[in-house]
Amino acid sequence: MIIERNLSPYIIFVEESIAAAVNKIVDNRNTVICAVDAAGVMEGLFTNGDFLRWLVRQQVLDLNQPLAAILNRDFIYAAEDDSPDRIRALLDKVNFVPLLDNQRRLVAIARRRDRSIKIGPFVIDDDSPTFIIAEIGINHNGSLDLAKRLIEHAVEAGADCAKLQMRSLSALYQNRGDPNDASENLGSQYTLDLLTRFNLSQEEMFEAFDYCKSLGIFPLCTAWDLESLEALEAYGLQAYKVASADMTNHELLRALACTGKPLICSTGMSDEEEIVQTAKLLRSLGAQYVLLHCNATYPAPFKDVNLRYMDRLREIGECPVGYSGHERGYHVPVAAVARGAKVIEKHITVDRSMEGNDHKVSLLPDEFRDMVDAIRQLEEALGSGTERRVTPGERINRATLAKSLVINCALEPGEVITEAMIEVRSPGRGLQPNRKHELVGRRAKRRFRPGDFFFPGDLGTDSVQPRPYAFKRPWGIPVRYYDYRTMMEGTNPDFLEFHLSYKDMDLNLHQFFDCTYDLALTVHSPDLFAGDHLLNLAAEDESYRQRSIAEVQRVIEITRELKTYFARATRPFVIISMGGFSRDGLLPASARPSMYARIADSLSKLDADGVELIAQTLPPFPWYFGGQLYLNLFVDPTDTVAFSREYGYRLCFDVSHSKLACNHFHWSFSEFVQYAGSHIAHMHLADARGLDDEGLQIGEGDVDFPALAAQLERLAPHAWFIPEIWQGHENGGEEFWIALERLEKWFGEGYGGPMSHVQ
Repeated sequence: MIIERNLSPYIIFVEESIAAAVNKIVDNRNTVICAVDAAGVMEGLFTNGDFLRWLVRQQVLDLNQPLAAILNRDFIYAAEDDSPDRIRALLDKVNFVPLLDNQRRLVAIARRRDRSIKIGPFVIDDDSPTFIIAEIGINHNGSLDLAKRLIEHAVEAGADCAKLQMRSLSALYQNRGDPNDASENLGSQYTLDLLTRFNLSQEEMFEAFDYCKSLGIFPLCTAWDLESLEALEAYGLQAYKVASADMTNHELLRALACTGKPLICSTGMSDEEEIVQTAKLLRSLGAQYVLLHCNATYPAPFKDVNLRYMDRLREIGECPVGYSGHERGYHVPVAAVARGAKVIEKHITVDRSMEGNDHKVSLLPDEFRDMVDAIRQLEEALGSGTERRVTPGERINRATLAKSLVINCALEPGEVITEAMIEVRSPGRGLQPNRKHELVGRRAKRRFRPGDFFFPGDLGTDSVQPRPYAFKRPWGIPVRYYDYRTMMEGTNPDFLEFHLSYKDMDLNLHQFFDCTYDLALTVHSPDLFAGDHLLNLAAEDESYRQRSIAEVQRVIEITRELKTYFARATRPFVIISMGGFSRDGLLPASARPSMYARIADSLSKLDADGVELIAQTLPPFPWYFGGQLYLNLFVDPTDTVAFSREYGYRLCFDVSHSKLACNHFHWSFSEFVQYAGSHIAHMHLADARGLDDEGLQIGEGDVDFPALAAQLERLAPHAWFIPEIWQGHENGGEEFWIALERLEKWFGEGYGGPMSHVQ
């Protein structure tokens, strides 16, 4: 069992409303609250079940009536001085047992033990991120200023917690902490000498805790003795660390458990029997605790670390486990996370050559940051253990590298597909080879030429064909030189959007055109150019940036040539992913202004006469030909709009990209659209899911398209759009036609105005 003494999540006053009680239950996530009067006297319990039973009896729902009207006043409780065995017996019948004093005032809540522990704002359980402690200990060497510097470094490194140590030497040592006691052995004399010189006063310690709070990092402290614990309780710490040296100090452990605060206990210097005894004691006291595997040697030899013992420690403690490391480097803590550590503690210092053993096994600030980054990357890599699926990056590579089923002969609609007609060829754009048996014996739904791919649509009973569509705004389809004629057949786009590859840029485009079309035009610049040059108009490397500028100039010149074949192409959009990527992680916001300034400078070098350059909104984790990078610009709506306002460039709003950004940063997508709406000239419409699954079919991800359509009608009524479904052009554009069918429901009802007013 666990005995909770922090009652604020569990208490509500009896005169409050039913609505307030329901909200309290939702907030504490424990399905129960205790109703008390103004003096704290327990009046009754209120649970999810009580609410549901009451709800079904109501003809007129009134959640504002007093909670007292529906309280369960016949509840199981125990006295605060009842034995742990009696309380545990009651928990066999119910999930929660209120503990009352002799005046029936609520003093604690006993609940069944689980593997979830709350430490301040952090939850530690199987699904939580690792709780990372920067152990300052006495590495401040008695200086409050150095302690504050170390706290700052812990914050900058990304630690969740900064931990110090508090001890009363006079209470802790039998010789009252005399460092000059000649009767002490050499080790004790050395330690006492350090501790005497390196102790912070109580006032300085509290100031350090306050400094932690001001910087937003959780303060933790090791209480080495009862006198220190009393002082820390008076200050109001929310949790305590137990040093390895006190794993067998049952008197101190009892006192710590009786605070009702969560405990993080290092197990160094203890054998298994002693750990078993301590875990049993803490359970009997209803304590919440984490056990940290630890070898208390400074530095610990790698051969003595024995990370596999964490599995046994989890069984013994029936609790979350972690790792407190004293070995050199940070690879072992990272490995501990891979083995299930939910708490990591590691020392931090500014100089390993400073006096004191702890400095020698500490990480420097940059090393601590590297450890935190490695842990966070590992947590991502560990995943959820759910069913194996093809990831977005793999999907891109599969289309390029895998194999498909193709036909080796001509075939007319209605004719039977035989096994002899089917061959396996690269790339993997079409139906995967393992589905060959599903094709054999089917009748063709369309005309095939030798070398055509089979697609999933060839297995279905229905075929989606293009038709005329009616939208309130100009719409188009993405095309390439080789397929634009086919894609236009049977439908009525207002414009074509040519998505260029760097290979297309070397072609004589005039060989693909023999007439002028009564259409408008947009052009999407390549992201990748010959020689693995990824477009980056924000590049710090001047030669790299100049190459990017030159490549965009070539795109502009190609667009001018294309204009001659499109009668309504007065000032076509050239859509550009401007750059601003990094390879090892997202950059701080402070790095963005100079990057945007370089983009503006790059654009100013271009001859853009006759076209309009527009910047595409981008996702934080883009896929570039099957590999993932980090994007820093045109992701956040605030600096994206600031760029647009300052430099006068409108935006291509890529819905899929920006939804992924909102998902990652926990932004409101509706607020994103509201903020950027008036700057949108053009749109790429596709759905998105999670953090990096982009280009999904409309309605198959996280985007609320009816709400989006209503917002865009109000904020950007003249913005153009294309459906940009990944691989949408395959099988005659089948996925585009599906997308347009779905989009017509929300963006439809006909577009009646001329297009010339937009370009």
